[in-house]
Amino acid sequence: MIKVEPINQIGEDERGRTYTFNMDRTGEFIVGFRKAGSSSGRHYHKGRSPYKCPEKFMIMQGQATVHWRDIKSERLGSEKVTGPAIVYFDPWIWHDIVADSDIVFYELNSLADGRDDTFRLEE
Repeated sequence: MIKVEPINQIGEDERGRTYTFNMDRTGEFIVGFRKAGSSSGRHYHKGRSPYKCPEKFMIMQGQATVHWRDIKSERLGSEKVTGPAIVYFDPWIWHDIVADSDIVFYELNSLADGRDDTFRLEE
């Protein structure tokens, strides 16, 4: 399905907060800025691309509602996610990320990774 993992806070002072996370991926990533009320995703992946199996979507700032649906079983759900946190989407999980506030995110893959592994429900 999906898994939400908070990012570890390691410090805070008058300048702000500091976090760490461990990443097994390298290469080109996507950075996005979305306005409150906007929607991103509305697709699923079959796991053909290693960086879409699972897809790792890191909300760095803001809050979003993640809607998901398992294409194979029809199970579905929604979860509020407040950044910083990583959302993992397994293959065959349709997902829609609705920005409840302005959000900043990293998608831990490139556009090329999804080129042959992104499907809409209409397909």
